[in-house]
Amino acid sequence: MNHNFKEYLISFFCVIIAFLVSILAAQNGSLYNKYPIIVICMVLSFVIHWIVFIPSYFFKTEKFYDITGTAAYLSILLMTSYLVNIINQEGLLTRSLLLIVFVMIWALRLGLFLLFRVINVGEDKRFEDAKESFSKFFMFFTISALWVFLTIVNVLTMIINNSDSVTDLFFIAGFSTAIIGFIIEIVADKQKRNFRVDSSNKGQFITSGLWRFSRHPNYFGEIMIWVGISIVTFPVLVGWQLITLISPIFVMLLLTKVSGINLLEASADERWGNDIKYQDYKEKTSVLIPFIKKRVKYK
Repeated sequence: MNHNFKEYLISFFCVIIAFLVSILAAQNGSLYNKYPIIVICMVLSFVIHWIVFIPSYFFKTEKFYDITGTAAYLSILLMTSYLVNIINQEGLLTRSLLLIVFVMIWALRLGLFLLFRVINVGEDKRFEDAKESFSKFFMFFTISALWVFLTIVNVLTMIINNSDSVTDLFFIAGFSTAIIGFIIEIVADKQKRNFRVDSSNKGQFITSGLWRFSRHPNYFGEIMIWVGISIVTFPVLVGWQLITLISPIFVMLLLTKVSGINLLEASADERWGNDIKYQDYKEKTSVLIPFIKKRVKYK
């Protein structure tokens, strides 16, 4: 199959998946000018990414890729909050406001962290070849748009439902899980950044801090965030809206199979595969979940 056709096909299916999920999530949801708010959110995610894709491809730069996701998260959450406030006179519930603030803080922190990292490093190796190909680079931006929508679709559905029929236990357990995951992600990123800026560690791999217990603790924290958020939103979802609980599953699959662990593991094997110390670290340290030492291959 022609590579260009395959990449356009993947982009097409990303749009179809997002559209189907938005239609299912729109069940019993609020409308704005006869259009389901959740569908408007889905469209906005793709529009923002495709707009930024144009200058990114023209200038052959990946530096705006991750921050585009942040812009999409913030825009969608702000727009949803605004529309729900217009439609519902009682305004947003405290639970919805807390999740909105939490996700916005998470998105800003991660987006700025990745932006400054790619600026300091000079490039993102994920896009070394992709940014030269219109179809492939377009596919990456489209996947990112799908990522943004599917990760917060359950949050958006909860905001739009604006229901107060939430069991406190779900909120406490879920929000606590998300906060712990957020802390793990921040600490892991900071530890790796500090390790890299130390010139004595040049060419070495990190085995200290949280990285002693997991080879990818930042991704473990990321998955915990969306598992926790799904626990918070679960009680207010009805019928086909339960499809939005795909959020943490999608995040886990993307981080382990598409753009995350699989790429980093391959890169590490290429750099340190013959290093006895790395082989020992890899053998004794869980690839994702801390303390689970069974080696799992991500290909």
